[in-house]
Amino acid sequence: MELGRLEYLQALVTEFQVTDSQEAKEQVLANLANFAYDPKNYEYLRQLQVLDLFLDTLTEDSETLVEFAIGGLCNLCLDKTNKDYILEANGVEPVINCLSSSNEETVMSAVTTLMYLTTSQSRQQTTALPVVECMLRFSLSANRRLSNLATVFLEDYCTPPQVEEARNLSKHTAVGIPLPKD
Repeated sequence: MELGRLEYLQALVTEFQVTDSQEAKEQVLANLANFAYDPKNYEYLRQLQVLDLFLDTLTEDSETLVEFAIGGLCNLCLDKTNKDYILEANGVEPVINCLSSSNEETVMSAVTTLMYLTTSQSRQQTTALPVVECMLRFSLSANRRLSNLATVFLEDYCTPPQVEEARNLSKHTAVGIPLPKD
């Protein structure tokens, strides 16, 4: 059974790499992101370098591919080995860049992923001033899911001085990361 699982995941990765069909790539990446939910698959996904595939896909032009890639990373980064790998691969910056997506699911997964990736070593990057400013804006969103998640981020991952500094900076600028479309 386990060998069959590895072979199936390998077939998905190969299909993603060789297909020219955008639709096929989206379906395969969605499947890989779904397999990332199950801890039984973590070792196989690491072996097949799916974490790199997800990280590389975060810079694609296709919003759908980015949505599935950040969703897959979000599913994988609860595992300490996967979290450490993502952090060592400089994965925080591309995750932060997903905060500017117009796709609600991409933004939700990016915020959650930043929460999961926050450690004593990564906190300076995951709660950098632009991120905190962004979370303040998201906390004011009419979208309850987004505003609630951003509020949790601000309360649980940021210090009061960080939030205050971001508030003060936000008063002086009209430029910001746009809110995702509902």
